[in-house]
Amino acid sequence: MKPTLLVLAAGMGSRYGGLKQMDGLGPNGETIIDYSIYDAVEAGFGKVVYIVREYFREQMEQVVKEKYSNVKCVDGTPLEFQFVTQELDKIPSQFTLNPERVKPWGTAHAVLMGAKVVKEPFAVINGDDYYGKESFRILGDWLRAHEGKTGEYALVGFELENTLSESGGVSRGIGTAGADSYLTDVVEHHKIAKAEDGKIYGENNATGETVELAPKALCSMNMWGFTADYFDKSGEIFTRFLEQNSNELKAEYYIPYAIDCIIKEGLGRCELLSTPSRWFGVTFKEDRPGVVAKFQEFADNGIYPTPLYR
Repeated sequence: MKPTLLVLAAGMGSRYGGLKQMDGLGPNGETIIDYSIYDAVEAGFGKVVYIVREYFREQMEQVVKEKYSNVKCVDGTPLEFQFVTQELDKIPSQFTLNPERVKPWGTAHAVLMGAKVVKEPFAVINGDDYYGKESFRILGDWLRAHEGKTGEYALVGFELENTLSESGGVSRGIGTAGADSYLTDVVEHHKIAKAEDGKIYGENNATGETVELAPKALCSMNMWGFTADYFDKSGEIFTRFLEQNSNELKAEYYIPYAIDCIIKEGLGRCELLSTPSRWFGVTFKEDRPGVVAKFQEFADNGIYPTPLYR
């Protein structure tokens, strides 16, 4: 079984100042997604599903067609690609979209857009985050081991202090796991940053309270593994979410929120996987030079070929 990689690439990059998912950051103009796909193919993935916005879908499809036309999976078959769009009006028919809303419905809504094209265990990643080779290997192995199962999910956790940006606050889902490594809850926090006293603080999305966070806490960088039944369960939770928030202009349906509901309602369980890889990414424009330098370092040390695709 070759798992699928679902790439969340519909973000508009308002804080970054442009489409991060199409920004060339590698020595030969490679995007972060290019590196993620390279690592996923090495880890045995067989299909990539892009979640994009309609207004740049055609451009993305053309780039993918040109760049990845010669990419083969580990078994020698061509890597498959599909595109689906995330738009504000893609909500259950019983709800009416507030015409004043411009903000997307969030990451869990974006994942739901892949329900019609993904039928096998799949991974979810952000298009603007670098996760590392080992992370894809760990998650790929986990997905293959859970083929044919239901209610089994996984989160690849990264240490919180290694995921902060010096350019501003970030949002992270903070996970808590029991002795069996399964999550007991996962709570989205916003505006996470290191304060002058050296401690890390963030705003709890559920309570609105600003709280101190542990530097070594394992957090979500939106690298998840799901069995395909996740779509039905998350879809039901999204309906309940809209019953309370359909007229809100800024409320978002996040993956950590969906997983937290699934865990607490006994609908499934989520294993917290650790990885030796270090995360980095571009949240703000000021993050860009550091990422460019890191990819150049990878090329200089022979960790990746350059150019990445030929």
